Amino acid sequence: MKWQPSSAIPMLRQPDAVTDARHSPQGGVLRPEETPSIRLALLNGFGLSCNGVDVAVSGGAQHLLAFLALNNRAMRRAQIAGTLWGDVPDGRAAGNLRSAIWRLRNLALVGEVIRSTGGYLSVSASVAVDIRDVERLSRLVADPAADIGILNLEDLRLVGELLPGWSDEWVLLERERQRQISLHVLDALCERWVVDRCYEKAIRAGLAAVAAEPLRESSNRALIRAFVAEGNPTEALRHFSMYRQVLRTQLSLEPSPQLVELVESLADR
Repeated sequence: MKWQPSSAIPMLRQPDAVTDARHSPQGGVLRPEETPSIRLALLNGFGLSCNGVDVAVSGGAQHLLAFLALNNRAMRRAQIAGTLWGDVPDGRAAGNLRSAIWRLRNLALVGEVIRSTGGYLSVSASVAVDIRDVERLSRLVADPAADIGILNLEDLRLVGELLPGWSDEWVLLERERQRQISLHVLDALCERWVVDRCYEKAIRAGLAAVAAEPLRESSNRALIRAFVAEGNPTEALRHFSMYRQVLRTQLSLEPSPQLVELVESLADR
């Protein structure tokens, strides 16, 4: 199966550059001119844009839109109000929700950002959300039949903290999940590109994963294997020495026996 988007999924660039292959209700890939023009960014900070122009959103409306986007499903109004404004009486929480909805509906946009059906709210299907791109990419690289050779790391928005500075419990849980998804995607890209003999891409993906989480052994192991596959065992040994030193200094731990065995075989050669 080959993945042929109308444009690459940008995930390392600024929110206004987020585009991806989206599917029409009738199936197939939408042409670039049909791509929704309203974009919501949650990685590296909240951002809403329309046709590339940033749109100012108030605090309560930001929380409502982010909460709906992270849940990615229609939710009851009472549940939303209780979660976002659980520290005030129910009547006031409901009023705060109505105010946030009104503010979102009165933004200067080409379309709606939230949809109301009965007593339920959800993000409009026409809004492009950056974390959806990460999740789609995760499914893509997990498919051994998918052609990932067309992807380039610089076009993929994979590294970034979800809503930095937000301390809500529902954000903290999702932040860790998104971090794990991104790291697994980088590890998988590194390994898949080694198989495809795209060594430069593999090493860059490995370095990005290690930069995001220096103590993560799977990322360091994938990077070391990429150096070996490229024909640079010296680089592999040098990186292992750096990783072992960091591990000892920060956690008083040693690399796993599997990684040590891999490196010792290089040293013997």
